[in-house]
Amino acid sequence: MAWQNALQFLPVLLCFYFLLPSLLCDNLLCYYSPLLEKEKKFDLIVTECPPNERCFKAVGRYGNYTVLTFRGCLVEGDCGKLNNIRFKGMLLNVSYSCCDWLYCNSCLTVEPPYVTAMLVAVAVMVWNL
Repeated sequence: MAWQNALQFLPVLLCFYFLLPSLLCDNLLCYYSPLLEKEKKFDLIVTECPPNERCFKAVGRYGNYTVLTFRGCLVEGDCGKLNNIRFKGMLLNVSYSCCDWLYCNSCLTVEPPYVTAMLVAVAVMVWNL
């Protein structure tokens, strides 16, 4: 019985957990990764963007081939722009995609079985309230 009462507060706690930080501070939290070749792995670092900056993920392409990626904070006015950079003798087209919510540039993928399991768990909690 006590366990069911505790589960009733879970949606409220989750809302506070995810929304409260963005309501209390003005600066956006994003992930940072240096300029990396596509095959290289790097543990993302949390960074706090200054005011008037957004999270971004940049992709450097050589033709249709993705050569590198990087993440961090970017001035709003530079979002959506295209730049050319030279990397290992190649001229790459770099595009910047910006977003403005917590950790939005993570680009982590969630496997479908986990999404289904999460939706079923939420449905069971809601219908049992």
